[in-house]
Amino acid sequence: MVKKVTVPPPPAELPVVAVQARRFEKARSAQATAVLEDYVELIDDLLASGGEARPTDIAHRLGVSHATAIKTIARLKREGLATSKLYRGVFLTPEGHGLAERVRSRHRLVVDVLRAVGVPEQCAELDAEGMEHHVSDVALAAFARFLKRHDSLP
Repeated sequence: MVKKVTVPPPPAELPVVAVQARRFEKARSAQATAVLEDYVELIDDLLASGGEARPTDIAHRLGVSHATAIKTIARLKREGLATSKLYRGVFLTPEGHGLAERVRSRHRLVVDVLRAVGVPEQCAELDAEGMEHHVSDVALAAFARFLKRHDSLP
């Protein structure tokens, strides 16, 4: 049996140009920072679990080429989020470590909200990986309030 999908009609009117442009710019900005956020979170995890974050391990775990990992690590260094030592791998600066903690916290909150509304654990983890980079602080605060109310229900 084929399930019929209903597609909503396009809006009767387009949003005001400045409003629509702001929406698209926010999405592009989030995409640009998502890569850095993924890297600092992974580097922090690797350092915590094994004491070392080598570019080769970073590339394998992110599913990217070694050259891509090296290029992004160079960007992390330029942004003041990471340092490296010859033959010792990559390390986070205090700013990079703080960013990793914020990203991890956002991820956990998004997963918890998805789980609270009935999304299975594995799906929630996968979906949160993309959503965590795009969700605003306003939405995160609303998520936290929702979870607090949800947890206090009988």
